[in-house]
Amino acid sequence: MDVEALKSELTYKAVRSSGSGGQHVNKVASKVVLYFNLEASSQFSDEEKERLKQYLENRLNKEGILILDSSESRSQFRNKAIVTQNFLDLIAESLKEEKERKPTKVPKAVKRKRLDAKRKNAEKKANRKPPKID
Repeated sequence: MDVEALKSELTYKAVRSSGSGGQHVNKVASKVVLYFNLEASSQFSDEEKERLKQYLENRLNKEGILILDSSESRSQFRNKAIVTQNFLDLIAESLKEEKERKPTKVPKAVKRKRLDAKRKNAEKKANRKPPKID
């Protein structure tokens, strides 16, 4: 994955942050919104695009555009860096291969212990019954 080429496909927009604040927040656009068009991207193969679509299905809009935002910092530059890093982390996480689970065997000692406990419990209950007289 070529990070620089991927970054060149991103579109940024600076908007005003929501929420309470003083006079400063009303005139400064410090929140950064990142747009990434997955369909138009040339950085991923068709197989990778399908995997990304599946992983990001709840985050993509109808046009296949991923929208992320950051208003963590008061600095627009810092928010741009944060949202870009979040995007790169999200892409890396979604392209990661799942390891196949190898089932483990139950140890013989564990099986023996379980059967011993069952046998002791059965004996305890059998001893509660009145003796049979023929």
